[in-house]
Amino acid sequence: MSFDMTVYTTVVITLLVIMDPPGQVPIFLSLVGHRTPQVRNRAAFQAPAVSLLVISTFALGGKFILNYLHIGIPALQGAGGLLLLLVALQLLTGSGGASNPQASDDVNVALVPLGTPLLAGPGAIAAVIVAVSQADGSASGYLAIATAIVTVHIVLVVVLRFSTVLIRVLGVGGITLVAKVAGLLLAAIAVQLIANSVTGFVHAAH
Repeated sequence: MSFDMTVYTTVVITLLVIMDPPGQVPIFLSLVGHRTPQVRNRAAFQAPAVSLLVISTFALGGKFILNYLHIGIPALQGAGGLLLLLVALQLLTGSGGASNPQASDDVNVALVPLGTPLLAGPGAIAAVIVAVSQADGSASGYLAIATAIVTVHIVLVVVLRFSTVLIRVLGVGGITLVAKVAGLLLAAIAVQLIANSVTGFVHAAH
């Protein structure tokens, strides 16, 4: 069985652009910056692991899952946007998250919102579903897609794991500042997701 390098390269580039590992660093730091080093390091592995699980699930049965639940990509975008908006508001107002570590000690941010919907968001899920459908039963294509998904998540682990080194440089004040900036960026991402969701619903109605 041959390996489809074209499919592999396309999927890797697409997922890296959508999941944006460097862009996740400030959000990651803002959510785990006030936690213990052990929790931070664990989150750097857990978040990509959760993302890998979610994306793999949708790669294997995404169309069936969405069709069974009668859910479209616009609905996923809207739900993800609303969830991210709530997290963004917490970061901006300081009610929970990085500014109040005690309020979020019981919440595993590696699962939500880091693992999903930040990493395994509507865009990444849709890209994987499209890639699998385009493989059209090709074993080499499926192998290339699977390898690409694993490659991207290895990159995510490396980026998040080494981003924890920045915490020593930034300090408490720096982490608080990063949290505010990340909250603003996260709010913008959330609004864009909601806008895309509305656009998708409008196009589907015509």
